[in-house]
Amino acid sequence: MAKRKMEWAASGTHLRGMPRRVVFMAVGAFAKAVANLLNTTTVHNADTLLRLVRHRPPGVPLLTVSNHMSTLDDPVMWGFKGFPTMDARMARWVLAAEDICFKNAVLSYIFRLGKCVPITRGAGIYQEHMNEALERLSDGEWLHTFPEGKVSQEDGPIRRLKWGTASLINRAPVTPIVLPIVHHGLQEDHFHVASNFGFRSRHIREKHYQYM
Repeated sequence: MAKRKMEWAASGTHLRGMPRRVVFMAVGAFAKAVANLLNTTTVHNADTLLRLVRHRPPGVPLLTVSNHMSTLDDPVMWGFKGFPTMDARMARWVLAAEDICFKNAVLSYIFRLGKCVPITRGAGIYQEHMNEALERLSDGEWLHTFPEGKVSQEDGPIRRLKWGTASLINRAPVTPIVLPIVHHGLQEDHFHVASNFGFRSRHIREKHYQYM
């Protein structure tokens, strides 16, 4: 059985949770600044997500799924006004590409503190870290996935979805609440954090649909 990468750093008890809180405060502040100060963000049905994050029944997991426009989708898509972006306790777990987010020990430690689960592309739905993601759902946690499996900026129908998300839903001991999210404006040709001439403002749109 493959060993889980830095699983100890992903624990909320690691150094009494202080490193995790620091990471979420820093990343959350960045997300808030990008979504609200450097850009204009419009969110539809935000109350649906807020209610499920804060008040869903105990032990019932939440699984959010969305399209994938850029490497900054997470955390910026959680930076809208009124969302507890800097609260590590309420934050999502998210599946993250191992070859991008876990290139070395430092990045691995930071992303693990940020509640990221490393996924190896092409390793299948039964790889050890998918089992870890399943454990998070089994614990009643909130997990976010990008079912396309890669960044897609094409202006057309969503690409064929990977099987991993459906597998997690099927294997979870308690059926998770599934909330689809669609966002637009974070793609590279529309969205900029900064340019050579200062900051550019773009309109980010995010819509939360009815949960299942």
